[in-house]
Amino acid sequence: MKVLVAVKRVVDANVQVRVKADNSGVELANVKMAINPFCEIAIEEAIRLKEAGQASEVIVVSAGDDACQEQLRTALALGADRAIQVATDAELQPLAVAKLLNQIATREEAGLIIMGKQSIDGDNNQTGQMLAALAGMPQGTFASEVKIEGDEVLVTREVDGGLQQVGLKLPAVITTDLRLNEPRYASLPNIMKAKRKPLESVTPDELGVDVAPRLTTVEVNNPPARAAGQMVGSVAELVEKLKTEAGVL
Repeated sequence: MKVLVAVKRVVDANVQVRVKADNSGVELANVKMAINPFCEIAIEEAIRLKEAGQASEVIVVSAGDDACQEQLRTALALGADRAIQVATDAELQPLAVAKLLNQIATREEAGLIIMGKQSIDGDNNQTGQMLAALAGMPQGTFASEVKIEGDEVLVTREVDGGLQQVGLKLPAVITTDLRLNEPRYASLPNIMKAKRKPLESVTPDELGVDVAPRLTTVEVNNPPARAAGQMVGSVAELVEKLKTEAGVL
């Protein structure tokens, strides 16, 4: 069974994000980039499935300009077998990404698609659900545990009321949550091996997908600064301030 893993290039989680001076977007020049943390979890889970003998091949795919090859090579160093770049300079929105992944999954005959539940830049939490709908596959979102049993995958989901377990017939789409696993680090020998692993490049036109944006960003602004904290002398004073100043009681 082939496992397809989506990988997104984002601003490193440890970097302080800055808005451009013209408020048109986030400043990316000279900013450290990395694999989206939820995508790292998806890569780790796919590699574990291969190590357990439940997957024959792990394929990572990312859409963007040539800079995203850095993240694909990192995924190869972590243990993926080969990589696919959908080469485009267009601003990719969730629906376009879902369409691209659907075409690649069909072409590769992927038995399982694993992806992060969301990216830390857009925080949309949409692509996995859109992909499942386009592909006509069952989906297990917010996965905290994944088990494959025959032609079915059992997914434990983190929901508001606790945990929910669903059984999905393969092929299926899974989106990963934080508690699914702890991603490994790439060793130096594997980093060297990753340079020789295949990395294919295709274009949206070759896949027959229109990636033109459907939404327009009007303006990007920093969130309002938080007010300084206050020290109170008693519980009564705290309650009074919550009533009269904060308006939460």
